Amino acid sequence: MEYIVETHNLTKRFGKEIAVNDLNLKIPKGEVYGFLGPNGAGKSTTLRMLLGLMRPTAGSVRIFGKDLKKERISILRNVGALVENPSYYSHLTAFENLEAVRKIVGAPKEKIDEVLELVRLSKAADKKVNGFSLGMKQRLGIAIALLNDPKLLILDEPTNGLDPSGIIEMRNLIKRLPKEKDMTVLISSHLLAEIDQVATYVGVISKGKLIFQDSIKAMRQKARRKIRLKVSDANNAYHALLEKGIKTDFRDNVIYLDEQSDEAVAEVVEILVAEGYSVYRVEEEQPSLEDIFLKMTAGGDGR
Repeated sequence: MEYIVETHNLTKRFGKEIAVNDLNLKIPKGEVYGFLGPNGAGKSTTLRMLLGLMRPTAGSVRIFGKDLKKERISILRNVGALVENPSYYSHLTAFENLEAVRKIVGAPKEKIDEVLELVRLSKAADKKVNGFSLGMKQRLGIAIALLNDPKLLILDEPTNGLDPSGIIEMRNLIKRLPKEKDMTVLISSHLLAEIDQVATYVGVISKGKLIFQDSIKAMRQKARRKIRLKVSDANNAYHALLEKGIKTDFRDNVIYLDEQSDEAVAEVVEILVAEGYSVYRVEEEQPSLEDIFLKMTAGGDGR
């Protein structure tokens, strides 16, 4: 697998405080990588180091296979970023803002119409930015980040402060970029639901340490299913199953089986009925990704 971003033991200290601790990110080419963690876990510090805005205390960053310390300028020519609030001139139109940046990055003039179309702002091109909604300003920020046709786009909490329709627009844009532009996207968020909607890979950071890194699919597989049984006289029914050597949990008057085959569940139901218990309900319960995230980051409120 080809990795667009790799960090090796990336560390940042502020005095005695460790904000990022031995981070080893691996971001595959052409994926949307969700960088997930509670507020203050070290996400923004990491992104600033990836963009060369902050010097690591220790460790290294490789982007496009090049060492950021040695080849920063050539690397950043192919990186677009929206970190914190997008910067623009509010008294100018969207088009004029893009034209100002286009001259700096040396992009061709036709690129302006292309990025406006991509972020769905073509109809607002001649409107002054001070009349834009927050969602429109965020999309303009992404349009600015896309002007240099980056191979890597870094977005720090891009849905912060957006209304529901703005969030949906942002999600759709992020999902389209790898397919339409052959781009790798790194998106940070403290909201699992956001990452779950757009990311194909995920890295979870807590208290500056990377505690999980794999595909979203692999993260979902960590959700271990259980079978819930609601039965009459549940306490005695639970003990009857234990006596038969069947492993169960018992909480809040409900019997829980670890994930079982259909045949094994049917056998448990048969035993309960044969022992004279009524089986009211058999349900499958799967922890949400939110549950997994909360377990992973329990107590993860460090900076």
